[in-house]
Amino acid sequence: MSCACGQNHNHTPPPILGGEEIPLEKPLVSLTGRLICKDAAQMMLAMELLTEHVALSRAEPGNLRFDLWQSEDPLVWELNELYADDEAFAAHRARLEHSRWARESQGIGRDFTRSDPLPRIRAERAHDRAAVSDLLVRAFDGPAEARLVDSLREAGDLALALVAEAAGTVIGHVALSPLAAEGPALALAPLAVHPAVQSRGIGTALVRAALAAFGDHTIVVLGDPADYRRFGFAPAELASPYAGPHLMALGPRLPAGSRIAHAPAFAGV
Repeated sequence: MSCACGQNHNHTPPPILGGEEIPLEKPLVSLTGRLICKDAAQMMLAMELLTEHVALSRAEPGNLRFDLWQSEDPLVWELNELYADDEAFAAHRARLEHSRWARESQGIGRDFTRSDPLPRIRAERAHDRAAVSDLLVRAFDGPAEARLVDSLREAGDLALALVAEAAGTVIGHVALSPLAAEGPALALAPLAVHPAVQSRGIGTALVRAALAAFGDHTIVVLGDPADYRRFGFAPAELASPYAGPHLMALGPRLPAGSRIAHAPAFAGV
């Protein structure tokens, strides 16, 4: 059966089980727990204060997640926060010292637990889609790449999609899609990491995991040679609208000058 690239290639990757941990020099900081109101008056105060508190916390450059929601007990809010590192968490606490939330919520009980989770690589799942779109918009400062991934997914042209997840939060993503070529070939694009945790090895780990899943395929990427040479990518002499010094390939060599075509979704980028 022909796949979406029009060739009879097998693009089915081996299963990625368990989730490979990504070591970080500076750990992430996760905070989970509860806010506990003693009565209805405190509950109403919390409801008044939390909208601003959540918005300001999410706007912090080192914040990766800030979620608060009422539990089945209306006097109790559940809390889930994630920060890029100790410095980001300290900056959050420093901002709180002079905030309205700190001044007016002192009587509300706190029950928090801190941990230092490591990101893990796993296959993208259906429930990740909104988080992946949000990540792509943040990482590329616009919606084009999010629309690309949505279009690839809808067309059945995501040969592989991996996420880096930490404490339930998607902080990285990589996609492979089929190329029409004179041999089994895939395009690596896009690659995204949350701006707060870029240049810390998460993107590198995602690329290596994607390459390992398709060692028998040619992988083509359009990117900065300085970023991709370390993986083994080399300039590719291929006929493509993207031909030039930034078009690189890794794996079984395609015939020089042969034509490649990306999935139709790329035409909209």
